[in-house]
Amino acid sequence: MQITLLAVGKTDSKEIEQLTEIYTKRVSRYVRFELKIIPDLKKRAKLSFDQQKKLEADLILAQLNTSDFVVLLDENGKQYNSVDFSQFLQQRMNSGIKNLVFIIGGPYGFDQALYSRANSKLSLSKMTFSHQMVRLFFAEQLYRGFSILNNEPYHHQ
Repeated sequence: MQITLLAVGKTDSKEIEQLTEIYTKRVSRYVRFELKIIPDLKKRAKLSFDQQKKLEADLILAQLNTSDFVVLLDENGKQYNSVDFSQFLQQRMNSGIKNLVFIIGGPYGFDQALYSRANSKLSLSKMTFSHQMVRLFFAEQLYRGFSILNNEPYHHQ
């Protein structure tokens, strides 16, 4: 199975980028994993929030295949503890999915077209985090999930 994390916009913090890379490499020991960045929109200030969401959705949808299982990282999504998230990952692997795609949207959320395309929504917390931090938190939780599935000592109960 291939897991892809699609994220809108680059990270302007070298420290967050370095930490995210550490967990990306760790995850890659278990599964093919890729972080793909959708470039920031040009001349965003001249666009309404809805226009921005629509243009971002178009860019994101262009990256997806019809067979991809798509999970939006959304504040209204289902929340899991780490063990339950690892079971979510195991269920996706057992189902024969070839591509599992997680998506972090832009600053104003997702366009309806992405909600329509999504197979699932996942919330990392009831709190709001910067999109840069979400990349790091998600990569760490993905690593934690696979370490749980492999009975490794990273996660403590």
